Amino acid sequence: MEQAKKHLVLISIFIILLNIAANKALSQPLHNPSKHFVLVHGAGHGAWCWYKLVPLLRSSGHNVTTIDLAASGIDPRQISDLQSISDYIRPLRDLLASLPPNEKVILVGHSLGGLALSQTMERLPSKISVAVFLTAFMPGPSLNISTLNQERVRRLTDTLDTRFTFDNGPNNPPTSFIFGPKHLLLRLYQLSPIEDWTLATTLMRETRLFTDQELSRDLVLTREKYGSVKRVFIIAEKDLILEKDFQQWMIQKNPPDEVKEILGSDHMSMMSKPKELWACLQRISKKYN
Repeated sequence: MEQAKKHLVLISIFIILLNIAANKALSQPLHNPSKHFVLVHGAGHGAWCWYKLVPLLRSSGHNVTTIDLAASGIDPRQISDLQSISDYIRPLRDLLASLPPNEKVILVGHSLGGLALSQTMERLPSKISVAVFLTAFMPGPSLNISTLNQERVRRLTDTLDTRFTFDNGPNNPPTSFIFGPKHLLLRLYQLSPIEDWTLATTLMRETRLFTDQELSRDLVLTREKYGSVKRVFIIAEKDLILEKDFQQWMIQKNPPDEVKEILGSDHMSMMSKPKELWACLQRISKKYN
């Protein structure tokens, strides 16, 4: 009998503790609902470049998709198969078009991936909750791609060992390029771990170049569609290929809804500052539903 009383007392205490814990849990704000991040790489790279960021986002409960744009990463197409920038971007458009009707994504584009974001914002604005330009090209209705390209070329410095191909002859603009190991080390990965630079030199692929006329034809951006999508620009403070003043120039010419900055980041923020980038994206995911 005495033993039964002790059990009842213990059970009563356990129930009281459960109630306290339940009430405490209910009084806490709910965790940030899971979001779907789609990560888009830059020139020469592929889905592989996000390998540090993906587990951080997934550990926060988010769904993450990384894609290879055409003729990038492990995509089997070659640059000779690409007749336009639209061909290059097609894998991203196809992915978003295949999503369930009511699903929206947080679209993150790095560097040249900003052009993929821009075209997709114009063509599939209803599928994007917010577009995040990570030290990325950011054209818009008030900043056409031709003007942006001309400003970028004006600021170009030594391309070091980057190799250009001139399929239309040496007197015409280059048709493709591939970053050389020295250029990667000194301009893109200068603050990233040496292992990441080594990985990049192993996996780097050639990038197709298009003329301003070709780009302008495929990147017509309107306020009604492109402009309906929320935009955030993330500045990489120590970027040596899209320098901070060029990033700020794009921001001034085509103001986004919000600007953030990752201090001490080279061009490859996902390599040099993955935790800081993760924290930045977490804040964005909470703000833009």
